[in-house]
Amino acid sequence: MLESALENYGDGVVLVCFGALVGILFGAAAQHSKFCLRASTVEVAEGQFGPRLSIWLAAFTMAVATVQTMIVLGWLDVSDSRQIANPGSLSGAIIGGLMFGVGMVLARGCASRLLVLSATGNLRALITGLVLTLVAQASLRGVLSPAREALSGLWMVSGGTDRDLLAQLGLTSGIAALIAGAALLIALLFAASRKVPSTQIIAGIGVGLAVSLGWLVTYLVAMTSFDVVAVTSVTFTGPATDTLMGLVSNPQLPLGFGVGLVPGVFVGAGAMALWKGEAKIQRFGADNPLENYLIGAALMGFGSMLAGGCAVGAGLSGGAIFAVTAWVAVGSMWIGAMVTHRIITCRPIMRTA
Repeated sequence: MLESALENYGDGVVLVCFGALVGILFGAAAQHSKFCLRASTVEVAEGQFGPRLSIWLAAFTMAVATVQTMIVLGWLDVSDSRQIANPGSLSGAIIGGLMFGVGMVLARGCASRLLVLSATGNLRALITGLVLTLVAQASLRGVLSPAREALSGLWMVSGGTDRDLLAQLGLTSGIAALIAGAALLIALLFAASRKVPSTQIIAGIGVGLAVSLGWLVTYLVAMTSFDVVAVTSVTFTGPATDTLMGLVSNPQLPLGFGVGLVPGVFVGAGAMALWKGEAKIQRFGADNPLENYLIGAALMGFGSMLAGGCAVGAGLSGGAIFAVTAWVAVGSMWIGAMVTHRIITCRPIMRTA
């Protein structure tokens, strides 16, 4: 069936459709569960291990458990993915992760959360996301790219086993799947103990499932197609940048998984918000100073390109395949966010919405 679809419609169209479906699932699940790395770091920084942390843990452990289980079953091979096969930067993961963590506290959301909130009518998130995307593009191919390359080059690591955390630890995917499965059970019990509604817990699991499905569908297309297809999953800074720049400067937008993912998330989150009666126009105000959001967006745009991914691209997708740089990046994001929140915790802009 997949082979027939690829033959009739081409790789690009099939990948866009898969991206849209995964995006709809991610968007709806993220909106309903209130999945947010920033909110999780705020809880930990305040010593409150509450519902937002439990949702993030459920999504993360679900992604790791399902991806590693698929690898054990022979359904998935991520050895050729960018996060494992290509050389990476540990200095970029550390510095970029710290910058991203600071930025998401100032902007009250990471790249994925801003996209989800934009779909609900949050104009602050929409403008912040656009600025983030423009800075990311400047960091990737524009005026900020020399600075990004210089920082990345401080501490490089070669691809292959050097970027595979499981190989470095001497562990197998089977062991990783068992540990992640146990951690998932603990996360679910933790969420229940925090009185998180069951539908939100299920939605949190759905976020992790979307990540694993992203890996699976792109791998299946790569294995079936005669052309070279990147094995990837849910990430936002790169696809959002490509989509925006394509719409602005290229009438023939190159089709791929990310092109379907971004609008899919927007549709899924918007539909969920409308269904739950949560859609509402939100603007900047006295308690939401524009400068905080702009600075946060700039830090996240540069930081995500330096770190090799956003809070989802590195934190969930890269974390699920045990890419060394991804784990370092998300750890740095946690540190940057918690320290920033502790420093400016008295300011109203920092409070969790």
